[in-house]
Amino acid sequence: MTIAWHSLGLVLAVGLLAGAGTVLVFTGGVLGLAMAEGSRERGGNGLAGRGLAGVCFLLCALGVAYGIYLIVPQFH
Repeated sequence: MTIAWHSLGLVLAVGLLAGAGTVLVFTGGVLGLAMAEGSRERGGNGLAGRGLAGVCFLLCALGVAYGIYLIVPQFH
């Protein structure tokens, strides 16, 4: 039995990148919401924070949708 170490490393890297990347992007969305709230408390409109949150949450939703697309064979 032989192990394709390159392929194993590639799967590990992609899994870590996708898992940690999704968490980091979601964290950016939460940070954007916190920035918007802080701006509103100081009298601003919080548009930049809400924009950041919207983009980050959209990226998270797209990542989840792509994962579901890869898992469900009827979508291919």
